[in-house]
Parts: sequence; C-alpha cells; structure tokens
Amino acid sequence: MSKSNKKPNLLLLGIDSLRRDHMSAYGYHRLTTPHIDQYSKGGVLFEQHFSPSIPTTPGYASMLTGMDCFGTDVVALRHGGPVGDHVKALAEVLEGEGYNTTCIGFTGNPSARGFQNYMDYEGWGADETGRSPKAENLNRVAIPELKRLADDDKPFFLFLRHMDPHSPYLPPQPFERMFYDGDEKDPSNHSLDGLYAFKPFVDYFHSWIPEGCTDSEYVDAQYDGAIAYMDAGIQSIFTALEKLGIEEETLVVITSDHGETLNEHDCYYDHHGLYETNLRIPLILRYPGKLPAGRRISSFSQIKDVMPTVLELLGIDSGIAFNGRSLLPLVRGEERVPESEMYITECTWMRKHGWRTPEWKLIVALEPDFHFKPALELYNLVHDPEELHNVAADEPEVVALLQSRMEAHIERREEATGRINPIAVNLNWHGLGGGPFESSQQAYDSLHIGSSVTARKLQAKAKDADETVNAAEAEEVEERSEEETSV
Repeated sequence: MSKSNKKPNLLLLGIDSLRRDHMSAYGYHRLTTPHIDQYSKGGVLFEQHFSPSIPTTPGYASMLTGMDCFGTDVVALRHGGPVGDHVKALAEVLEGEGYNTTCIGFTGNPSARGFQNYMDYEGWGADETGRSPKAENLNRVAIPELKRLADDDKPFFLFLRHMDPHSPYLPPQPFERMFYDGDEKDPSNHSLDGLYAFKPFVDYFHSWIPEGCTDSEYVDAQYDGAIAYMDAGIQSIFTALEKLGIEEETLVVITSDHGETLNEHDCYYDHHGLYETNLRIPLILRYPGKLPAGRRISSFSQIKDVMPTVLELLGIDSGIAFNGRSLLPLVRGEERVPESEMYITECTWMRKHGWRTPEWKLIVALEPDFHFKPALELYNLVHDPEELHNVAADEPEVVALLQSRMEAHIERREEATGRINPIAVNLNWHGLGGGPFESSQQAYDSLHIGSSVTARKLQAKAKDADETVNAAEAEEVEERSEEETSV
C-alpha cells in the first residue's frame, strides 16, 4: 500500500486528571494551555464534554470501546480481571483495518487492551531535582516512536497517556512558581489543615507536598503549573507532526479520562467524588481538511462518543452497535437529540452513583464513605455550580424524581445488556475483601495510601498475575517498590 493511499493516522492524547475548567482553551483565567489553545483553533472544541464513570479504568474503558459502564461492565479503578470479550477495543478494530498500534504510558491497565506495542516512561515520581518532568520523559519515548510509525507503509494509532495533571504535582522550574507568588509556609494560613488531618491520604501528601506547606493556593498552582509544563511538552509533539509532513493525514484527539478535585469537597487533590470537578473534561479534535477550523460545540457529549466519532472520521465501519454516538452531526450543524441527562458512577475510594441533569445533581452512596458524607446529596447546578450546598433535605420531591429516573435507566440498561448494574456487584472495589463498609469510620480506618510509589501501583497490574495491590497492602508494596522507576 503506498503512503498516498494509506488510511488516516490516529494520535490520541489521553491526559490523566485534566479538568477542562483549568485550561485556558476553556476560558480559565490563567494561561495554562497556550499551545493547545492555538492548536485547537485549527479544529473542533467540545465545550460540554463529560466522563460519567470515574476514575481511570472505567473512563478509558468507555473511551476506547464506545460503551457506557453497563456496556463495558467496568466501574472500578481496581477492576478485577480483563475488560470482557463482549466488547471490542479501538486498538483491536484498527489492527483489523491494517493499523500499527502503540500505547505509551498505560501498560497493565485492563482498559489498555488490544495494542500491538506497549511502551512506558517515568510518569510519577520526582527526579534528582525533586521535580517530575513527566512530559519530557514521555516525549523522549513518544517522538521517536511517532517517527518510526510515520515511516511505515501502514497507518498508525498512537495512544499517549500524559500524567502531568495527576498527583504528585511536581512541575519543573520555572513552572513551579509560574502561578504563585506567595509564602507557601505562612504559619497563619490554615487552608490545608483539613488535608493534614485526613489520615487515609496524609502520608501520601507528605511524600510530595513541601514540608511546612500551609497554603492550598500553592498546591493548586502546582496543578496549574503541571498543566502549563505539559502543554509546552505537547507542542513538541505538534512540531514533530508538522516536520514529518503528516498533519493532513492524522486525526489528533486531545481529551482526558476524568477531571481532578483540588482542595475542594474534602476530597483533597484526587479524583474521587461525583462532583463537577471530576466529570467535566476536555475534548478537542483536529483533522485538517476533514474537520472545520475554529468550531466550538456547545451541545452535551460523553466519553463513550469518542470511539464512534473517531471511526467515522477514519472512514471505518466497524458494524458495532455503540452506546455512544458519533459527534460529527453536531460538527456539521445537524440536529442530534441531546443526551443532557446522565447516569454517573464512582468506584475509586468510595462507591456511589447518581443522576445528573442540566439543573440538578443527585449523588447516592451505596455504602458509607470515608469522608462521613451524607447518604444523599442534591445540588442545584444552576444556582450552586460549585456544589457547596446539599439541598437533599429541602427538596424531597426532586430527590424522588431523580431517583426514579436513575432507577428506570438502570433497569433499561440491565435489560438491554443482560447483566446486573456493575456498580451494584463490585463489593470488593477496594481490594480489602468482604462486603460493603458498614460505617464511615470503618472505611476511614481501612483505606490508606502511603506514597507516590503506591499510588502508581494502584493503577497498574502487578507483575505477578496472581498478585493484587490494594490500599491495605500499600505499606508492603512501598517497601517492595522503593527501587522501581518504571510505570
């Protein structure tokens, strides 16, 4: 096959823990993503894109299969076993179409199934300077691989999992203080008191937040600095595409698996909790000549829409009945029935589900959580967009209405798939064994993470297929892993 007749290439940038409201491309007041901003002007930006099932494993399972959580049967970070053979992954479809496929930075996760080639880079801990040049480490692996793939006669699918916005936030200089000019060790500042009192995570935070730091704005600025640093690194990838002369034959997708909660909702620099900070993610598509430049789409879209959209742009009919839908009718200005209400799930450090409409958010705990939050949370997203006021007790009729819609949706999807709602049966989501937590105190006393090394292990499959890594084993894993540097 001559290069001129190749199918289009696909470059997918999956940026872990990137919330869209901290990107200047989406109107953030800090200039965190100037290169992505400029690049997006040549493509299409989706303003209301959501990841309904968090965190990483269910998020990418949905993105890379085009299915919702009922279709993938995946809701938990620590998903047991592989993603089922009842779904076909994007990499598998593209391999069948003659593509070379490479995944960088996502080895071992069940949702990364189907790639021909897996490569890794150091995307977690600090280097000898105490900072973490994650994007540079990724580029050192990704750009040579991009060049190798571009030189082949076959089209390629290159998946890059960027980790800069994922804690620990340790951007190299000068990004550390790019958005901060205060005294992070001011003894009169108490904005991190709650974090330091939260026993399940405090050891992890002490492993990367500077000793004596008291100011949450400093840590927030590290998150923004990490995004800005990554954005500069991503420009090198854009430049490589240009120099290789393959921009016009490559579909580029920039998105995330979920967002991130900073010093908000008592969730402390992580991505648990079904709040907007975690559900709202970016989606930018660029394909010169095939997609319009400078288009912004305000209609709702979800992570399950990515795969059907990609395949339509690549001109591939997979014959799969996706749960998601192609977004190209929206790009063309055609009518598409909006999916403005969505079922939301979380199985990270808590097990919850809920129902989101443009006006309301209902969160229902399926077992007591380690933050001692109420079993029911209801937020008016119009009048309380930061979700600070739980009005469940004041609006029982709204709670009942949303619960009935959620339960009807669950019943429809269970009937359609022939499987029980996965959030209902993932009772060992924490890896501790046994059934649900009986109290918040039990959850608080049981869950613990010790360092960035153990955090990394929680997202990757252990080297021994029979070995599992969970919160209770964090201390042991840390001791075993002190000398490890690969993801």
